[in-house]
Amino acid sequence: MKKMLAAMLAAASCATMAQAQTEPPARPVLTLEAALSVAGAAAPATEAATAGIAAARASRTVAGLRPNPVAQGQIENVVGSGPYRGLRSAETTIGVAFPIELGGKRGARVGVANAQLSRAELQAAVAAADVRLQVTRLYIEAIAAQRRLITARDQARIAGDALRAASVRVRAGRASPLEEQRADVARINAAANVERADRLAVAARANLAQRIGRPIDDALDDALLDRVPAASYGPEAAPSAAGTLALAAADADLAIADAGVRLARANRVPDLNIGPALRRLEATNDTAAVLSISIPIPLFNNARASVAQASAERSKADAQRRVTALDIEQAITDARAEVANAAIAARTASGPALSAAQEAARIARIGYREGKFGQLDLLDAERTLADTRVAAIDALAAYHNARARLERLTAPAPQGDQP
Repeated sequence: MKKMLAAMLAAASCATMAQAQTEPPARPVLTLEAALSVAGAAAPATEAATAGIAAARASRTVAGLRPNPVAQGQIENVVGSGPYRGLRSAETTIGVAFPIELGGKRGARVGVANAQLSRAELQAAVAAADVRLQVTRLYIEAIAAQRRLITARDQARIAGDALRAASVRVRAGRASPLEEQRADVARINAAANVERADRLAVAARANLAQRIGRPIDDALDDALLDRVPAASYGPEAAPSAAGTLALAAADADLAIADAGVRLARANRVPDLNIGPALRRLEATNDTAAVLSISIPIPLFNNARASVAQASAERSKADAQRRVTALDIEQAITDARAEVANAAIAARTASGPALSAAQEAARIARIGYREGKFGQLDLLDAERTLADTRVAAIDALAAYHNARARLERLTAPAPQGDQP
């Protein structure tokens, strides 16, 4: 009987010697980069950004168009009295008026449209970075959920082995029925934990599949979760918002505001309307050329208010840019600290802490088998090991999520000349 009990506990010990890992997958592996590539092409945010660029290009085309000419026609000296009765003395004029923009209005409009196009192209890069962060988080959570499920199944198997061992001890008269009852409660709780972990794993995988826009039939890169860099003790460079996507977006907003000021100032200059026409005199049946020139008088609206409004918007954009720079530098500082702390927690939880918990569980199993430790000691050691495994998984996931957030904050703005 002792040999049977020893064999059962030895099998349980072998099953928990190391952190739960999946076997090398026989089917293809969907790497994180592959998931990011698929998601980037299918993301609604990407489609919206592409449509925004198309709209901005169309707006630039519209901004560069000249005003349309206006067809004009008038009849004078009709339906009067005396010689002007009826249409006998009518003078019919037909012509075309050509608006001539002054003050550089067309160039200013194109400048605003170009700035808006640059902002739309930058927004596409922002959307891509956001999609990358979202997919990375979901990918990490899917791996972590799968590992939690494996750990839960392993603990359920250990609980079942412990129940069988307790049953043997009770039947042999070496333990009270209470010991078997406690082992059965532990087995029931472990089975319920497996069900919860399985649902969470399925949900995490489904969320990732929805984000990338297709079902996931391949295995995931489970080894990604264990990639934690070694400790670094060198000084870190001061955080800088320069070159980041967020600051580039603020710069683009400021550029749009600058262009708006130039357009408002250009709109203060009145435009000319020049119109050649032909006039027919009904009384003599003669024709004559007519040239009309008109210019609006800026009496009630001289566009000063528009310039003031545009200048205020520019000041607001400039202040918002400075606020953004400060916020980004603070966020980068906090994110770096979070990544460093998460790395320490991940290395500790998956290294010394896990090793200590595994060793404690091993000793408890041996002691329980040899009658040196009670069942409560064994259950406590197994529970500590399970908690440490889950904590290690959570710490590794937290590190990768923190690193993804830092990469999003420091994502560089696209380089190159903007149209």
